[in-house]
Amino acid sequence: MTIYSPSAMGGYLKRLASSLGAYQVANIVGKLFGIVLIPVYTGRIDPGGYGIAETLMTFVILVSIVVRLGIIEAFLRFHYSDADPDRRAALARRAVGFLLLTTTAACTVLIIPADPLARLITSVPAAGPYRVAVLGIWAFTNLELGQALLRVDERLRAYATVTLVNVVGTIAASVLLVLVLHRGYEGLLLGNYGISTLVLLGLWWSERGRLWPRRPVPGVESLRTLFRFGLPTVPAEASVYALSVVDRQYLVHQQGIAAAGRYAIAVKVAGAIVFVVTAFQYAWPPLAYSVADDGDAARLYGLVATYYVLVTGTIVCGLTLEARYIIAFLAPHPGYLAAYTAVPWLSLGWALYGLWVIFLVIAGRAQVTRRNALAAAAGVLVNLGLLVVLVPVLGIAGAGIALCGAYLAMLAVMYALLRRVFPVAFEWRRLAQSVLVCSALAVAGSLTLPATGPAGLLLRAVAFVLILPVLALSRFFTPVELAGGRRLLARLRR
Repeated sequence: MTIYSPSAMGGYLKRLASSLGAYQVANIVGKLFGIVLIPVYTGRIDPGGYGIAETLMTFVILVSIVVRLGIIEAFLRFHYSDADPDRRAALARRAVGFLLLTTTAACTVLIIPADPLARLITSVPAAGPYRVAVLGIWAFTNLELGQALLRVDERLRAYATVTLVNVVGTIAASVLLVLVLHRGYEGLLLGNYGISTLVLLGLWWSERGRLWPRRPVPGVESLRTLFRFGLPTVPAEASVYALSVVDRQYLVHQQGIAAAGRYAIAVKVAGAIVFVVTAFQYAWPPLAYSVADDGDAARLYGLVATYYVLVTGTIVCGLTLEARYIIAFLAPHPGYLAAYTAVPWLSLGWALYGLWVIFLVIAGRAQVTRRNALAAAAGVLVNLGLLVVLVPVLGIAGAGIALCGAYLAMLAVMYALLRRVFPVAFEWRRLAQSVLVCSALAVAGSLTLPATGPAGLLLRAVAFVLILPVLALSRFFTPVELAGGRRLLARLRR
């Protein structure tokens, strides 16, 4: 029987924190510039055009999940099953080569019927932007695997460099295309995926020593083995991301492309939680799979879930309290103002997605990934039902609520399917404390505090600051955590 070691857990958490830092660098830079540029873009692109761009971007990610056939997930899982560097390099070559072939073939098929597919996705003629989106499928998918090569080696500096170059280049190109060349929403797409293509080619060149064809290496997992693990993850992952596609498509066809544009701005504002969840999604699987002992893993997974809910719950509370002010500042165009109604729900939905990532790792560790699809299917059905009921009444806020309902259904089904396969020591009391305190302050502040003027902004900020003191008074933090917090404050003062 494994004895729980706080020092061992602390070591794992430090590794997770350092990985999160590297994975957050580009996200932080991108979000900061993105926030600064939202008024610039929304001043030159109306809600309809912005809705088209964002709808095509979600289409890119959904198709990317399908065409990679689970090969990236399988590569991440089997990289750690063999410590031999030659076999690891051969596995990387097999995955990269296969994905290059599948994405090239898929994009060739998709580019031919550009006009009808563009009309189907956006409800308007947009063949040119659609072709740019198809390029994005090819670049985005292959770049995901290229970055995974750096993640499995925990080459954090190299990963941060690649992602920063991609983000900064995308921002510069988008500004040039939108502001100087007046390419509108098509400029946003071209700046994004054109730069990603160049970054991908540069990454392949830098990794040529590992990826250049060599003599066959015996003992490497075959494509059949990779598919056996990876393919069952595709329906689940595609179904999960389909939640972000279905809501936009329903808004486009039920309330118009402008509603999709306001929804997209709400998603941008919810980016404060998105970049945390995205960084966690990248940093968590390599660390979680590297823990050899199942007892340590079960304890670590529960502890990480507690901290994750605390961090993301705090951010969701802050965004809920200040959503109206943020939208008014970032998108002063009157057509975007109603976007604030969806911000709380989209923020919460993204936070719930991070918990789904924890369950995906549990299923991967137990090698029961086929169960993911059942939970994802339940989420899609709940999402569709709630969209039909809520969107006609609540508009884009209804779409956000439907997203949250879908993720809650998925988490419930996933927990029921995995609790006997790999029991995790979830800290239910502390999880409930985080949820209750953050929810109470967010709801009370939204209902009772002023929604306009400097006084409302300040009072809502005070409500947000109360989260940690209230949790401390409710004995949420352990003595070890409190001592660590005091040491951190002492170092900051020095």
